[in-house]
Amino acid sequence: MSAFEEAVRGIAEPDARIRAEVARRLDGKTKPRRSLGRLEDLACAVAAVQGTTRPDVRRRAVVVMAADHGVAAQGVSAYPQEVTAQMVLNFARGGAAICVLARHVGADVVVVDLGCRTPASHPAVLDRRIGPGTKDFTKGPAMSREEALRALEAGVGVADELAEKGIRLVGLGDMGIGNTSSASALAAAYLGLPPEEVTGRGTGVDEAGLRRKLEAVRAGLEANRPDPADPLGVLAALGGFEIAGLAGVAVGAAARRIPVVMDGFIATAAALAAARLAPATRGALLASHSSVEPGHRRLLEALGTRPLLDLEMRLGEGTGAALAMHLVEAAVRILDEMATFEQAGVSDSGA
Repeated sequence: MSAFEEAVRGIAEPDARIRAEVARRLDGKTKPRRSLGRLEDLACAVAAVQGTTRPDVRRRAVVVMAADHGVAAQGVSAYPQEVTAQMVLNFARGGAAICVLARHVGADVVVVDLGCRTPASHPAVLDRRIGPGTKDFTKGPAMSREEALRALEAGVGVADELAEKGIRLVGLGDMGIGNTSSASALAAAYLGLPPEEVTGRGTGVDEAGLRRKLEAVRAGLEANRPDPADPLGVLAALGGFEIAGLAGVAVGAAARRIPVVMDGFIATAAALAAARLAPATRGALLASHSSVEPGHRRLLEALGTRPLLDLEMRLGEGTGAALAMHLVEAAVRILDEMATFEQAGVSDSGA
């Protein structure tokens, strides 16, 4: 049995009994019932995933996986492909937006090279390279099924390493020039939607660039004719090494009872791939924010989850996931630290 298959088999559904017990405990806090709204839902969700009425998210990390995409050759990005490896080094040196926000919320940043065209050689970058970027999916599969499985297993391995270090909350982040085109193609294939509904401006391409992206996504769907009933085949045909890797992180974290905070469009496309490959993964997923990418909301709807924030962001890197970690911590601290009516000597109306 492969490491990925073992992780899939190891995923437990969120514990409904614990969810109900945490909801009951929250009702006993010094506040009107349900007055903290979705914060209460968040505490219940985290407790149910971790399988404990005393959830702990003090140790947390954002996994930023990076790789290059062959489809970048179609002019789908406002930035040249060498930016992928350059940004990976920026992550490693602590200078990127995700680094700032992760420091702000007390999260580790784990940077993983799954396949940058130029290897990102730095002691702070984990080398899990599958190859020097994917092939151009407008001409055939972006990667082989074997490569997709290797990337999934690399992600499971990273999740296992984090679990062994005591990480109890994981965020998904990405880097890869061309990867919004890949995410758009995956969304169209998995959800059966026309490319126009799931393709946006990504790094900020102009009208001509957007037309090129749409043409590339259409060409990829036509060249590969992916079957949504074959989720690994869809991922291999249209995905990226880092997207498959993040799907593996989601599956591996779910198997370790670690909640997974999705970032934006690309990370959510990876999470949907994980959920299609291992449906039980869905129970561990938390949506951080709603991206301005048009396909993102459709992915969130497909996963049956609502974003915690809407800040009109579209950066990726795990920035939204990092910001949402403060809300996850707040929800858990309310559960742990807030006084009950009995403890505080406050009359409970039961309302």
